Amino acid sequence: MITGELKSKIDRVWDAFWSGGISNPLEVIEQITYLLFIRRLDDIQTLAEKKARVTGTGVKDPVFLPEQDGLRWSRLKALGSPELMYQAFGDRVFPFLRSMGDGTTYSEHMKDARFTIQKPALLSKVVDMLDGIPMADRDTNGDLYEYLLSKIASAGVNGQFRTPRHIIDLMVQMTAPAPTDEICDPACGTAGFLVAASEYVRDAHGDALLDEEQRRHFHHSMFHGYDFDSTMLRIGSMNMLMHGIESPDIRYRDSLSEGAAADAEKYTLILANPPFAGSLDYESTAKDLQRTVKTKKTELLFIALFLKLLKPGGRAAVIVPDGVLFGSSTAHKALRKALVEDQKLDAVVKLPSGVFRPYAGVSTAILFFTKTNSGGTEDVWFYDVRADGYSLDDKRNPVEANDLPDVLARWQTVDSEKIRARTDQSFLVPKAEIVAQGYDLSLNRYKEIVHDEIEHRAPLDIIADIEKLDAEIAADLAELKAMLA
Repeated sequence: MITGELKSKIDRVWDAFWSGGISNPLEVIEQITYLLFIRRLDDIQTLAEKKARVTGTGVKDPVFLPEQDGLRWSRLKALGSPELMYQAFGDRVFPFLRSMGDGTTYSEHMKDARFTIQKPALLSKVVDMLDGIPMADRDTNGDLYEYLLSKIASAGVNGQFRTPRHIIDLMVQMTAPAPTDEICDPACGTAGFLVAASEYVRDAHGDALLDEEQRRHFHHSMFHGYDFDSTMLRIGSMNMLMHGIESPDIRYRDSLSEGAAADAEKYTLILANPPFAGSLDYESTAKDLQRTVKTKKTELLFIALFLKLLKPGGRAAVIVPDGVLFGSSTAHKALRKALVEDQKLDAVVKLPSGVFRPYAGVSTAILFFTKTNSGGTEDVWFYDVRADGYSLDDKRNPVEANDLPDVLARWQTVDSEKIRARTDQSFLVPKAEIVAQGYDLSLNRYKEIVHDEIEHRAPLDIIADIEKLDAEIAADLAELKAMLA
């Protein structure tokens, strides 16, 4: 865990940017990311030089050539004059970053690196602060960057880029990544799912990573992420780097527009919270996805994409808006039917409507499914999460009530759920019953509600359900009009 002293140092760096005139939280993190990357390059060179001295050989694959020695972090911080440092960063360091061509995911995303710190005094202050932060330990580095990223959420407008970490951890623990998995998030943002999966593998399968081949797979071919925002790609790449992943596959792709032909049936695990942006034009949507599900709704297209990307036997844990569970359009029904009949639908975990507050009040659920191409759905597990350890208002303060440990414990012994009553928070529903209900996957379709439960429902939940129904009806009408036009 990040210590109070380290938090204080990061807070001072953050405050320095704000008082220096840079208030966009994404821009602050991007500039810090560049500076951390420059510092890391110097650390890599220093280690290579130490190894060369011990072995009596030259430095192998140097980061900095002799004429670039002045671009190293240790040299820059020793310049003394803020004006000289500022000139060096603007005229030499950032052009160097943009020209790096070592093939790593990090250098790839530095091609359009921009130096936006406007004041020499601010740069000098931030360099001094970052230099005082210990970065020799992977856990400290990871916690440090996670704390930085939490600033995005607390800043407000950009919070949609971050799925709450405790929700990510639940999904990772329920899917239990193995050392041999190939894991993908096709809408990776800050790479939170990939980071959490890597930490799980380290903790649960540490012995396996002692094997050289497994270790190579872990660092070079296990983690894959796509995004179409270059800032997110840089931040996501640095997040993986700070958590000790040497060369993850984090790259630019507009997943829904470009399709998945090149990566079809490549991955064994997909973890994702794709954007619920509404609708895309048919012309801009990948034709292979349209063949799977004829719709313009992004949440349905992403599920079709996940099915395309997964290997047979591969599994997915995906956050979806509630409308996916009960939407009445032809596309909604066809996709749910495909999950139940053609694949293996494992679980529907309904989340409380306040999980993504204060940025969105949309009701969501986590779908867990396995790609089989031959069916296999028998009983689908439903869980009604009512509390996630935080208040469900805009403040999201920690509270004692938390169903997530129970979700994981019951999932790990899911067969025993057959004896649970429909009035309980979790239960199994036979496939035949889901078919009889027209493949409706909304929990309330199968749950029996006792009288007291109705009277004590939170007003916000009632309002959210009404808004959800109104939105779904409006969306279905709009889609019907578009089809008739």
